[in-house]
This record gives sequence, structure tokens and C-alpha cells, in this order.
Amino acid sequence: MNVQAGQRVEVLDGVAHREPPEGDLDNIAEKEWEFDDFSSMAHAELERHREARQYARIAAYEMPRLSELVRPFVPPNEKEILRFRYTTYMGEKHPAQSKVVCEFATSDLPLTQVERNKLIKLAGVRYNPDTDIVRMSSEMFQHQAQNKRYLSDLVDSLIAEAKDSTETFEDIPFDFRHHEAKKAPPKPKFPKEWRLSPKRRAQLEEERANLENMFEQ
Repeated sequence: MNVQAGQRVEVLDGVAHREPPEGDLDNIAEKEWEFDDFSSMAHAELERHREARQYARIAAYEMPRLSELVRPFVPPNEKEILRFRYTTYMGEKHPAQSKVVCEFATSDLPLTQVERNKLIKLAGVRYNPDTDIVRMSSEMFQHQAQNKRYLSDLVDSLIAEAKDSTETFEDIPFDFRHHEAKKAPPKPKFPKEWRLSPKRRAQLEEERANLENMFEQ
């Protein structure tokens, strides 16, 4: 066998196999399974065992140390008006794991009544008139920190726009139809012409009575 310099030679079953040159790896025939390795299902089961043992080690050795980092709960002060909510799926990948929800009360903002009314109108369907809470969410970015920064900048833009006195939106009325629809579904309204008249009701009762007499006979 002609072996070039730097080329790897492997002996399998008494036969020398020469490693193909670089760039010719696509022509290598895949070795058939000769019952000398685990199946793919067995490897998946081993991976689950490894993951379970990893979390067991974390629970046994690392989680008890978290007591050293315990801090007493301190309620948010007047300057901390934004509340962020995250969702974690315990180590699993999920499309919604980057989603961040931001909530704040308009009464906590340093705004006048006119500016507050303008911000409520700008928030639109994200405002709840019963709780005075504006709720926004974002999942357009890959990481939670990016979505949190985007929501924080969006709140700053809303406040800056509300303080803009060139247009106060005072001539635009409040529209809370989105909230009323969530509280109770609208009842269907039918035209008056569809209602049963006394004459039609008496006619239907007479037909039912005739049908009952027919079946009794």
C-alpha cells in the first residue's frame, strides 16, 4: 500500500485501511452496525440518566449552598414602578422562554392628569381600566435581557410622548371596548321581526297538539 506522508493508517481485522485525503470524506461508506454498540434508543436512555444524575448532584451539593445567598424581602420603593415577569422551563428549550412581560400602574408615574389620560389612550388595548395597569410583553429578541431592555425603552418613549404638550388628545374619547369584551361576552341581538308573535306562538302550539294526538292514535 502506498502511504503518503502524514496520512493515517488504521488496521481493522488484520486489514490496513488508509484514511482518505482531506476533501474526500463524502465518499466514505458508513460502517454497518455489527451489534458492537448501543442502539440510538439506548443512547437516548443513557442521556436521560446523565441529566437526572446531574440534577441530583445539583440538589445534593449546590442547592444547600443557596441558603448563604438568602436576602430578606424588601418591598419596591416609589421609584421602582416597573414589574417584569419571566418564564423558565427548567432547563428545557421552549419558543416562549425569551418572553418578558412588563406591568406598571399609570398612577405611579410622575404625570399630570392630562398627561396620564394621553398615556392611557396611547396604551390602547394594553390598559386595564379596573386595575389601572398597563401590561406589555415582548419576545421578538432571542434573550430575555434584550426583551426587557426593549420594554424599558418603550415605557420611556410612552412617558416622553405623554409629556409632549403639542398634542394632548383631549378631543379623543376613551375606548375601553376591549376590556368590556373580556369581562363578559356580548349577548347576541336579533331583529324584532324574528321574535315570535302571539299569533305564531298559538299556531305552533296547535301544531304540536295535533302531532301529539296523531301519535296517541
